[in-house]
Amino acid sequence: MALGIKTKTLRYNYNSSMHAPFGLCYITDRKDPGDPSLLALLDEAIGCGIDLIQIRQKWMDTRSLMQIAGRAIDHARGASSRIVINGRLDVALALGASGVHLGNHSLPARAVRPLASPGFLVGVSCHSLEEAEEAESAGADYLFFGPVFETPSKRAFGPPLGLGALRQVASRVKTPALALGGMTLERVKPCLDAGAAGIAAIRLFEDAPSLAARVAELRAQFE
Repeated sequence: MALGIKTKTLRYNYNSSMHAPFGLCYITDRKDPGDPSLLALLDEAIGCGIDLIQIRQKWMDTRSLMQIAGRAIDHARGASSRIVINGRLDVALALGASGVHLGNHSLPARAVRPLASPGFLVGVSCHSLEEAEEAESAGADYLFFGPVFETPSKRAFGPPLGLGALRQVASRVKTPALALGGMTLERVKPCLDAGAAGIAAIRLFEDAPSLAARVAELRAQFE
């Protein structure tokens, strides 16, 4: 691992009786490492009880990432929100995060699982049924599957996968699959009807006039 830091003991405080454990995932994506609104939004997201908060600050240096993530993890202790770090197993373990999320250029889940303590979440981004099946066999706790719908950030990688592909993954893979890509309030229920365990998004949360109201609207889709 890149950081020679003694890891903290993981505290796993999720109360699964409240709602679906992977219902809502907010993914951060702020390019300015000094953006003060990121800290405020993370605090608000934790206060709203968003199930999973993925800190995805690929443009941050390690020191800045640890400062931001460490503050969020400390704030989330005893709360229902779980904080996972995108791509940086070393940072996740050093800070006692709830888990790590692995992308195409991260360590494979098979290599990560033996290094993690019980309760440490391993999430994997998948773009096909084959990738989803591989992630499940490697011991992933949850999957991101997408892009399900058109989204500007993924346009260069080809057309969206669609609800049919999501339905196929959900029917073949037991690991909870979260729908990702082009997510709007109106598209949540169709994803759930296709078998998704929940949804993951950036703008759906970051662009909401009221995050608390948006979370309430999203929770209603699960009823």
